[in-house]
Amino acid sequence: MKTDDPIFVIPTHRLRDVGETILAYDEHFRRNGHRVEIMVFDDSSSANQQKYFHSLLGIDTYNEVTYVGPKEKEEFIGFLFSRLRDRKVAPIIRNLFRPSYGGNRNYSLIYTLGHLVISSDDDMRPFAWMEDSPESLQNEEVCRGKLMHCEEKGYTGKSFDIFRAFVDVLGKKVRDTPLNHDRGEWLVDSAMDLQTNRSLGLERENSLRLNAGKVDDQSIVKIAQTYRSGTNDMDALDFLSIFIQDESQKTLDDINQRYVLVNFRPTITNLNWRMDCGVAGYDNQFGLPPFFPTRLRFEDYIYRLWIQQPGIVSAHVDAAQNHCKNNYMRNPLPAEIFNEEVANLLKQKIKNSLSKIDELSISFDYEGEVSQEDSEQILDRITNLHRSIIDKIPKANPERGETLKQFASNLERSFYGFEPDFFQQNLIRIIDDVISQFKGSLEMWPTIIEIAYLKKKRDGLSKTRIDRRGLANLI
Repeated sequence: MKTDDPIFVIPTHRLRDVGETILAYDEHFRRNGHRVEIMVFDDSSSANQQKYFHSLLGIDTYNEVTYVGPKEKEEFIGFLFSRLRDRKVAPIIRNLFRPSYGGNRNYSLIYTLGHLVISSDDDMRPFAWMEDSPESLQNEEVCRGKLMHCEEKGYTGKSFDIFRAFVDVLGKKVRDTPLNHDRGEWLVDSAMDLQTNRSLGLERENSLRLNAGKVDDQSIVKIAQTYRSGTNDMDALDFLSIFIQDESQKTLDDINQRYVLVNFRPTITNLNWRMDCGVAGYDNQFGLPPFFPTRLRFEDYIYRLWIQQPGIVSAHVDAAQNHCKNNYMRNPLPAEIFNEEVANLLKQKIKNSLSKIDELSISFDYEGEVSQEDSEQILDRITNLHRSIIDKIPKANPERGETLKQFASNLERSFYGFEPDFFQQNLIRIIDDVISQFKGSLEMWPTIIEIAYLKKKRDGLSKTRIDRRGLANLI
């Protein structure tokens, strides 16, 4: 495999289940005539790695499968420490590659330096739910979809050549991309504020529209993504709204609605406020900025800011994938709502104070201040939600009522009992920690990229080849 061959990566913290994802994409690439290295980046603890790694051994794949887990990651961290020789930077490096959504993805950026990269999360699958009788899109529309009941008829799974869709655009000048790609400034979602990913309220149907703008033919497509069905971009409050609206549901885990794509078409945009790292592709031939190292699930927001610089653009490719939400090792819904509220506040603060963008990083002036108004706005939204849940309990059947009661209690606990001073104190602490970690990581990243690039060119980085004979070989 040549050094510039595209690589397919699967970031995961669910090693128990990732074998199914590997087999699904391996078969998809085989059927479409592609040889692709499939690289798994495992965020498991050492205990879970020892418990579940055997499940990967012996899986019969057409494509080569390699693995980067706790052992391989620690070897790379040790190498960085040996080169930097400064104990004071150790906490920054540990944080940059910490077990987190961003930390695991940062390993994937290091290991795939010099390549085009296609990335899908461990609960994605290489097909999409599509309406059986697609409707034509309007002139400015690039995608339309709707929520449908799982048992409802009128849609089927459809597969697209994901590899080819990404390779057609990634790393290419706009003038060299397929002519069927629309061009414009950015996309607008009828159901969501894309700059924060805050839902505008649960909608049964939504439409993505292209905002007009000139795209320079010389600009390069550095990031891209497929469209997706299943749960699409629904936030935690949308999941809650689905449960509330469907009185036949008894628990929050058995959501029986699917987001089905009516139609879509590919597009290239100067900005991308809709960046979705779960179904993304990257031109990592010369290095990229790091993901935010955070568990708040907005690690990819840095790319929405970074893409604003001249000369680089983003694409929604001519393909779609499906998100089959895996509740295993996922935070409870009240905790997800808390995380999203904190993340949305941080997105606004960072975006409004953005001061510099370069090839490998960004800079912003926000230092972590949280005003009383900031915290009060969040608490007002959530306490209103809490009251609406409490009001529904007496009208629900016993099992559903118990679910609502439990949710309301956990929501109150997640937001520190709705006590304003206590909530603000903890919000300040969380945000101060996050911002200081981000800034240190962003400053250190270019140096790490330089060290890693030389190491890859000279010796390579350690990874384990998963052999279909049931063996694991360090390479």
